[in-house]
Amino acid sequence: MFFPLSKVLGFVALPSNLVMLVALFGVALLFTRRKRLGQGMMIASLLTLAIAGWSPLGNWLMAPLEDRFPAGRGAGAQDSVNGIIILGGAISPEVSGARGSVALNEAAERMTAAADLARRYPVARIVFSGGSGQLFGGAAEADFVLPLFESFGIARERITLEGRSRNTAENARFTKELVQPKAGERWLLVTSAYHMPRSIGVFRNEGFAVDAYPVDWRTAGAADAVRPFGAMSAGLGRTDAALHEWLGLLAYRLTGRTAKLLP
Repeated sequence: MFFPLSKVLGFVALPSNLVMLVALFGVALLFTRRKRLGQGMMIASLLTLAIAGWSPLGNWLMAPLEDRFPAGRGAGAQDSVNGIIILGGAISPEVSGARGSVALNEAAERMTAAADLARRYPVARIVFSGGSGQLFGGAAEADFVLPLFESFGIARERITLEGRSRNTAENARFTKELVQPKAGERWLLVTSAYHMPRSIGVFRNEGFAVDAYPVDWRTAGAADAVRPFGAMSAGLGRTDAALHEWLGLLAYRLTGRTAKLLP
């Protein structure tokens, strides 16, 4: 029940979707006795779109998430690493299936980081966790990973694929069931920096100790706090992604999937 509910509420809660729904409702009210209310809703929606799209709002929301686990914290050059877990979110299964080739999205650094880490730690297991995040199912990301990893020069016997998970909580639960980590082992967790707090939280909640290895940074630092976006679509995308993650953290905390709001 949690998964379908989260998908529906997540759609409505995204700023760009919510603002547009409010605007459309305002348009409908123009043809009723509530015309002035409808006009007000349309004006408010337009102003909100401008703020979310052009102002640094998205960066303000994302920076605290990305700064939670600094880059390079996860592993040193001489450290012993037993396994490397890469969370899904970098592959577009629908496009990959339709085109017969692995289609990566803007989170592609999760995959390139896997190639680098596999080379740096040649005996570590490489685990990819990613199913279908679609509400009504579909191809799993894990279905397309093997040829990509093998093209990186990673031996097939090192690779473990988990393709059942539909969200971050299931990533943690199914990955632990699959790899059965032992006491004293060291595992790295690779995902986008803004997604790392929620990911660390659910892995800890499952009793799976992992070290954060954040990648795919979206903000550049303090300068982004005052730098407006040149394209409204870019600002809206950043605001949507950041607020989605904050809402995910809140939902996971309220449902007991994490022990802290911001792990």
